[in-house]
Amino acid sequence: MLDIDSLPKTAAVSPARNAETRDVETVRADFPILATSRGGKPLTYLDNGATSQKPRAVIDIMTRYYETYNANVHRGVYAISEQATAAYEAARQTVASLVNAPEPESIVFTRNTTEAINLVAYSWGRRNVQAGDAILTSAMEHHGNLIPWQIVAEERGARLLHLPVDEQGRLDLSNLDHFLAQGVKLVAITHMSNVLGTINPVAEITRRAHAAGALVLLDGAQSVPHFPVDVQNIDCDFIAFSAHKMVGTDRHWRIVRAALRA
Repeated sequence: MLDIDSLPKTAAVSPARNAETRDVETVRADFPILATSRGGKPLTYLDNGATSQKPRAVIDIMTRYYETYNANVHRGVYAISEQATAAYEAARQTVASLVNAPEPESIVFTRNTTEAINLVAYSWGRRNVQAGDAILTSAMEHHGNLIPWQIVAEERGARLLHLPVDEQGRLDLSNLDHFLAQGVKLVAITHMSNVLGTINPVAEITRRAHAAGALVLLDGAQSVPHFPVDVQNIDCDFIAFSAHKMVGTDRHWRIVRAALRA
């Protein structure tokens, strides 16, 4: 059993990005909801790991969209449809730049991280995982990166394996190669745990998985909002993350990168 008291006390504390003192009230003023109160006190919101609040700039641009060029993308040759399409594709380029994706076309928009993982599970998984194969996850996965693989494994007659977590809340990689040698087709692993805050060595895991002939899917729902992520440096095959956890909207900004090798 994991002893929470044994975890490093500095694990959840990040050093300041610079020496300047942040003007908290200026930051709060960017978020309209933080001007409201609960129980007679200004709202304090700490659940950003689940979903972040939206700043005025995001709310304004979404309002402007609905008020001035709301239309289906890729399906019209009239002015506002072309404007909506251009904005949509610009967002794809922005997201590609954010994670250093090799090309904008590798970005696929879905409704949320779980749907993105399900998209991979029910398209690539159902096509490529066969009876006797294995899917490797870990004991620290969010259920959004566990249940889809449970379903695929059951449907395809595959095995679902789990990397253990040690007493420090870190993945135990001592037997990773042993697991990979058991016919693993895919490693589905979280980049950063939503419970422990553990940041996994995903570049190393990906390198060893590829050497064993397995692909890698990363759940980046917590990592991408918190620190720079370079998918080309990691060399993962899929990564799923959600803009609604990093002050974006939750309608069409949640994405999965699906860049399979030829």
